[in-house]
Amino acid sequence: MENRGPVQAQAEVAELLGELIRIDTTNTGDTATSAGERTAAEWVAGKLDEVGIASQVLESERGRASLVARVPGADRSRPALLVHGHLDVVPADPAEWSVHPFSGEERDGYVWGRGAVDMKDMDAMVLALVREWARTGVQPPRDVVLAFVADEEAGGRLGARWLVDEHPDLFADCSEAISEVGGFSITVRDDLRLYLVQTAEKGLAWMRLTAGGRPGHGSFVHDDNAVTRLCQAVARLGSTRLPTVLTPPMRQFLAAVEEAYGIEIDPDEPEEALARLGSISRMIGAALRNTANPTMLDAGYKTNVIPGTASATVDGRFLHGQEEEFERQLASLVGEGVQREWIVHDQAVETTFDGPLVDMMVEALKAEDDGARPVPFTMSGGTDAKSFERLGMRCFGFSPLRLPADLDFASLFHGIDERVPVESLRFGVRVLDRFLRGV
Repeated sequence: MENRGPVQAQAEVAELLGELIRIDTTNTGDTATSAGERTAAEWVAGKLDEVGIASQVLESERGRASLVARVPGADRSRPALLVHGHLDVVPADPAEWSVHPFSGEERDGYVWGRGAVDMKDMDAMVLALVREWARTGVQPPRDVVLAFVADEEAGGRLGARWLVDEHPDLFADCSEAISEVGGFSITVRDDLRLYLVQTAEKGLAWMRLTAGGRPGHGSFVHDDNAVTRLCQAVARLGSTRLPTVLTPPMRQFLAAVEEAYGIEIDPDEPEEALARLGSISRMIGAALRNTANPTMLDAGYKTNVIPGTASATVDGRFLHGQEEEFERQLASLVGEGVQREWIVHDQAVETTFDGPLVDMMVEALKAEDDGARPVPFTMSGGTDAKSFERLGMRCFGFSPLRLPADLDFASLFHGIDERVPVESLRFGVRVLDRFLRGV
């Protein structure tokens, strides 16, 4: 069934996204060197205020601001739905890009810039939609709470987690939540597209490894070298592929892939079959096991001095229900003489692909794309769902985008020349309109 509206929201969503991208919200992980989200939060507040939607901006540290607003529903007795998105982005080097990463340029049918898919696109779609609702008098069935938050790219301590810890009353009646990294399409053939709805995400285990040894002169024979000990541990971590573990959402996802492509997938070696999905197979494949990837090394201060300590950082991720097993795997691989401390440690998230909210996601997607087949999946990264789940919400990744079959979508997350199709934004607005009016 054709759905022309919401017309105004579709007309302005690309412009809103471009404006938001032009607000540099780079998050380095350190407030002193981050651009800060305050300007973006105030911009969102201004766009909401133009149509009569009240909001409040809350600051965890100077410049690290989040915004919360509420769109009243027809039945105020029902639990509210949270729609959340982060305002911060990872750094970008203009020298590496075809366009300036903070230009928000619209070109060749795309909006370009840092945050175009992670995740200012969803911010813009939601903002465009609620602005049109306010102009035209549309009221959702229940309250919709909007949260545009800081600091997601560094784990959310100064954004969603701070809101949950310091202002839980703002979300006390929210039973469910939607946000990023879900609802996007993978083209199987012209008449069939899988839409991946995130029902789970891996836990975060960012760690620092520190090895000790006996310092000394670089010219001596030296059997107690901290650098050597650390590098051996790092090499074991980086070169070991941990065992495949199929969680419930990934079993459902693989079953959908088997049916869609008419193939049989070996549950012990599913990667070969997943290669049919193109670049997105990297994201999917990482959700089939626990992972630990070394990312940074630090040791020494002079070529001819053997240092007493050496350290490395490791990006660890564990599947839902696998935290204890992951600890055992780490202990075995790191070995003796290397200390481990958490930089960020946060739980895995998982819910089921059922219930009225999921039914409405499926219905909204199929209404806008008769070739849509929504399926659950586990996301290899992390989102602010980790914080909001602590308040008892069922959390989903549902930022709907119908994507061109040849677009390497996975590479755009934190990648060079990040961009999103304008038509995908308009599609997302239409799906969100149907979904939010139905829940």
